[in-house]
Amino acid sequence: MSAGMVIVGAGECGARAAFALREEGYDGPVTLVGDEPHPPYERPPLSKERLAPGGMAAAPKPIAEPARFREAGIHLLLSQPVASIDRAARRVCLADGTRLSYETLLLATGARPRRLPLADGIAHALYLRTHDDATKLASRLGAVSSVAIVGGGFVGLELAAAARGRGLDVTVIEAQSRLLARAVPQDMSEHVLALHRRHGVRVLTGATIAAVADTPDGVALELGDGTRLECGLAVIGVGAVPHTELAEAAGLACDNGILVDDHLRTDDPAILAAGDCCSFPLALYGGRRVRLEAWRNAQEQGALAARNMLGRREAHAFVPWFWSDQFDATLQIAGLSDEASETVRRPVGEDGFILFHLDGDGRLVAASGIGVGNVVARDIRLAEMLIARRAAPPPAALAAPETKLKTLLAA
Repeated sequence: MSAGMVIVGAGECGARAAFALREEGYDGPVTLVGDEPHPPYERPPLSKERLAPGGMAAAPKPIAEPARFREAGIHLLLSQPVASIDRAARRVCLADGTRLSYETLLLATGARPRRLPLADGIAHALYLRTHDDATKLASRLGAVSSVAIVGGGFVGLELAAAARGRGLDVTVIEAQSRLLARAVPQDMSEHVLALHRRHGVRVLTGATIAAVADTPDGVALELGDGTRLECGLAVIGVGAVPHTELAEAAGLACDNGILVDDHLRTDDPAILAAGDCCSFPLALYGGRRVRLEAWRNAQEQGALAARNMLGRREAHAFVPWFWSDQFDATLQIAGLSDEASETVRRPVGEDGFILFHLDGDGRLVAASGIGVGNVVARDIRLAEMLIARRAAPPPAALAAPETKLKTLLAA
């Protein structure tokens, strides 16, 4: 095969980039390489509906049917780990010895669960990242009556909600003093905590793990304060680590991700990186370097990377956006709330609210909302547009439910 565009990583980002190359008119070879046996699939359902009773009966939810890849002329290679990158020869070397020449290479290698060393070798301690992980986890959840979830981040809390939906006794163990400490402000943490406790989840914050051991009936966890918990299963959700091994071995700069510029280019002009695996500068926040693990970021960066693989030189200009479904509530976040010096609260619906986060100059830098169903979705979308425009709306207007955010956008 002649040199063309090679994408390593067949997840949301890589698949989106492959199709975007075709949508932009590129007619040369496009090869998408994945190390899993499944065609590219959606990951968000793995910690949500896929863990509901009967939710794993179907195959993974595809990003696109295999026929669409064929129709688009995208060469899809599955179960093919990449062994190395030969930058001088512009070749990707697969574990089976196959060599793929590239004109431009995109690394969309994603991330893996952060390990809890104390849980290594424990038969009843599982992680969740892939469809196969979720299939195994769903099967095990169906055979136990109780589960401990180590980690009170988005994935851990979604797992807690799914497990309670199965009627299991659930304990969430979080080392920080509050849930979602790195992602949301105090008010939101307290609301999420109340939500989970209202649904019967036992939540322990400021709790560390001192020991983990298998038992005849499951697993035992000893906490730092000496408390001993026994349950049928433990699920570890203490964050993710970017897959940078290939990039590092190839001599590319890495620091909490593969370092890229605002065009997603690495320090090798023929190699780009995008999605969960890359660290990039956000112009909206003074060039602050971030690494985002988010579904929409993977989509946006995949499409942007494709355009820049074709020489467009477009800068990253997206507002970070996250969402999480837990029980009947949806949490959405636009922007980076830790950039704020002032927070304004607006009630939404019966029990929901949006927090608008302003910096020292009054500029809106983030908005965090939670409510039943999609009650906050429209206002978070409008807030995202205000953030992108670097707007400084009057705090009183943001706080007033009767003020339509669309009017602030027009102003």
